[in-house]
Amino acid sequence: MDDPQPYSTAAAREAAAHDQLAEWVGRFLSSPGSDNAPLAKLLSDPPLAWLGPVLLPLDQLNRLAGPPGHPVVEEVDDDYWRDDVEELAQAVDGGHEPAPVVVTHQGDHLKLEDGNHRVEALRRAGETEAWAVIGFEGPEERDAFIARSEATAAPEG
Repeated sequence: MDDPQPYSTAAAREAAAHDQLAEWVGRFLSSPGSDNAPLAKLLSDPPLAWLGPVLLPLDQLNRLAGPPGHPVVEEVDDDYWRDDVEELAQAVDGGHEPAPVVVTHQGDHLKLEDGNHRVEALRRAGETEAWAVIGFEGPEERDAFIARSEATAAPEG
Protein backbone atom coordinates (compact mmCIF):
# COMPACT_ATOMS: atom_id res chain seq x y z
CA MET A 1 0.00 0.00 0.00
CA ASP A 2 1.33 3.44 -0.96
CA ASP A 3 1.85 6.03 1.76
CA PRO A 4 -0.69 8.85 1.14
CA GLN A 5 1.88 11.34 2.52
CA PRO A 6 5.28 10.02 1.41
CA TYR A 7 7.10 13.24 2.37
CA SER A 8 5.75 13.75 5.87
CA THR A 9 7.77 13.75 9.07
CA ALA A 10 6.36 10.30 9.82
CA ALA A 11 7.55 9.02 6.42
CA ALA A 12 11.02 10.48 7.03
CA ARG A 13 11.09 8.83 10.46
CA GLU A 14 10.13 5.50 8.86
CA ALA A 15 12.87 5.88 6.23
CA ALA A 16 15.41 6.65 8.97
CA ALA A 17 14.33 3.56 10.92
CA HIS A 18 15.19 1.46 7.85
CA ASP A 19 18.48 3.32 7.15
CA GLN A 20 16.94 4.82 3.99
CA LEU A 21 16.93 8.51 4.86
CA ALA A 22 19.37 9.40 2.05
CA GLU A 23 17.04 7.78 -0.48
CA TRP A 24 14.01 9.53 1.07
CA VAL A 25 15.75 12.92 0.75
CA GLY A 26 16.57 12.21 -2.90
CA ARG A 27 12.98 11.21 -3.71
CA PHE A 28 11.57 14.17 -1.79
CA LEU A 29 13.78 16.73 -3.52
CA SER A 30 12.99 15.24 -6.94
CA SER A 31 9.23 15.08 -6.32
CA PRO A 32 6.62 17.44 -7.78
CA GLY A 33 6.36 20.46 -5.52
CA SER A 34 10.00 20.40 -4.54
CA ASP A 35 11.19 19.94 -8.12
CA ASN A 36 14.83 20.09 -7.10
CA ALA A 37 16.51 17.07 -8.70
CA PRO A 38 19.80 19.01 -9.12
CA LEU A 39 19.96 19.56 -5.36
CA ALA A 40 19.10 15.89 -4.77
CA LYS A 41 22.08 14.92 -6.94
CA LEU A 42 24.37 17.46 -5.27
CA LEU A 43 23.48 16.14 -1.80
CA SER A 44 24.11 12.54 -2.84
CA ASP A 45 27.52 12.92 -4.50
CA PRO A 46 29.45 12.33 -2.36
CA PRO A 47 26.87 10.67 -0.13
CA LEU A 48 26.07 12.42 3.14
CA ALA A 49 25.40 10.87 6.53
CA TRP A 50 21.84 11.85 7.42
CA LEU A 51 20.13 12.47 10.75
CA GLY A 52 16.49 13.05 11.44
CA PRO A 53 13.92 14.05 11.49
CA VAL A 54 14.82 16.28 14.43
CA LEU A 55 13.33 19.50 15.71
CA LEU A 56 15.58 22.50 15.06
CA PRO A 57 15.09 26.08 16.26
CA LEU A 58 14.20 28.32 13.31
CA ASP A 59 16.71 30.92 14.45
CA GLN A 60 19.57 28.40 13.99
CA LEU A 61 18.78 27.81 10.31
CA ASN A 62 20.89 29.87 7.91
CA ARG A 63 18.37 30.69 5.20
CA LEU A 64 18.82 32.03 1.70
CA ALA A 65 16.12 34.65 2.23
CA GLY A 66 14.19 35.78 5.26
CA PRO A 67 13.17 38.61 7.52
CA PRO A 68 15.59 41.21 8.84
CA GLY A 69 17.36 40.18 12.03
CA HIS A 70 17.48 36.47 11.20
CA PRO A 71 20.43 34.38 9.91
CA VAL A 72 19.81 34.87 6.20
CA VAL A 73 21.89 35.57 3.10
CA GLU A 74 19.38 38.13 1.82
CA GLU A 75 16.96 40.08 4.00
CA VAL A 76 13.53 40.47 2.41
CA ASP A 77 10.31 42.15 3.46
CA ASP A 78 7.03 40.30 3.99
CA ASP A 79 5.72 41.29 0.53
CA TYR A 80 8.51 39.20 -1.09
CA TRP A 81 6.80 35.91 -0.32
CA ARG A 82 4.36 34.22 -2.65
CA ASP A 83 0.74 33.91 -1.56
CA ASP A 84 1.20 30.20 -0.88
CA VAL A 85 3.43 31.03 2.12
CA GLU A 86 0.53 32.78 3.82
CA GLU A 87 -1.78 29.88 2.92
CA LEU A 88 0.71 27.42 4.43
CA ALA A 89 1.01 29.57 7.56
CA GLN A 90 -2.77 29.44 7.95
CA ALA A 91 -2.68 25.65 7.48
CA VAL A 92 0.02 25.40 10.18
CA ASP A 93 -2.21 27.49 12.46
CA GLY A 94 -4.89 24.87 11.80
CA GLY A 95 -2.62 21.99 12.84
CA HIS A 96 -0.97 21.04 9.54
CA GLU A 97 2.62 19.83 9.81
CA PRO A 98 4.65 20.63 6.68
CA ALA A 99 7.26 18.25 5.31
CA PRO A 100 10.63 18.35 7.07
CA VAL A 101 13.14 20.88 5.76
CA VAL A 102 16.47 19.71 4.36
CA VAL A 103 19.54 21.09 6.10
CA THR A 104 23.28 20.53 5.82
CA HIS A 105 25.75 20.91 8.65
CA GLN A 106 28.57 23.16 7.46
CA GLY A 107 31.28 23.89 9.97
CA ASP A 108 29.59 25.69 12.82
CA HIS A 109 26.20 26.34 11.24
CA LEU A 110 23.13 24.70 9.74
CA LYS A 111 22.43 25.67 6.12
CA LEU A 112 18.84 25.43 4.94
CA GLU A 113 19.05 23.69 1.56
CA ASP A 114 15.33 23.14 0.89
CA GLY A 115 12.32 24.54 2.73
CA ASN A 116 12.74 28.31 2.84
CA HIS A 117 9.02 28.85 2.21
CA ARG A 118 8.05 26.23 4.83
CA VAL A 119 10.30 27.92 7.40
CA GLU A 120 8.80 31.31 6.59
CA ALA A 121 5.27 29.88 6.92
CA LEU A 122 6.18 28.33 10.28
CA ARG A 123 7.65 31.66 11.45
CA ARG A 124 4.51 33.52 10.40
CA ALA A 125 2.39 30.96 12.25
CA GLY A 126 4.33 31.73 15.43
CA GLU A 127 6.29 28.47 15.50
CA THR A 128 9.87 28.49 16.78
CA GLU A 129 11.02 25.07 15.50
CA ALA A 130 10.88 23.01 12.32
CA TRP A 131 11.25 19.31 11.69
CA ALA A 132 14.43 18.78 9.68
CA VAL A 133 16.68 16.15 8.19
CA ILE A 134 20.35 17.09 8.42
CA GLY A 135 23.13 15.96 6.10
CA PHE A 136 26.70 15.66 7.38
CA GLU A 137 29.98 15.05 5.53
CA GLY A 138 30.34 11.74 7.35
CA PRO A 139 29.14 9.64 10.27
CA GLU A 140 31.81 11.05 12.59
CA GLU A 141 30.54 14.61 12.08
CA ARG A 142 26.95 13.42 12.57
CA ASP A 143 27.82 11.54 15.78
CA ALA A 144 29.72 14.56 17.17
CA PHE A 145 26.66 16.75 16.47
CA ILE A 146 24.43 14.25 18.30
CA ALA A 147 26.82 14.15 21.26
CA ARG A 148 26.91 17.98 21.47
CA SER A 149 23.12 18.16 21.22
CA GLU A 150 22.67 15.58 23.97
CA ALA A 151 25.18 17.38 26.19
CA THR A 152 23.37 20.72 25.85
CA ALA A 153 19.97 19.08 26.44
CA ALA A 154 21.08 17.14 29.54
CA PRO A 155 19.59 18.48 32.77
CA GLU A 156 22.01 19.97 35.26
CA GLY A 157 22.58 18.29 38.54
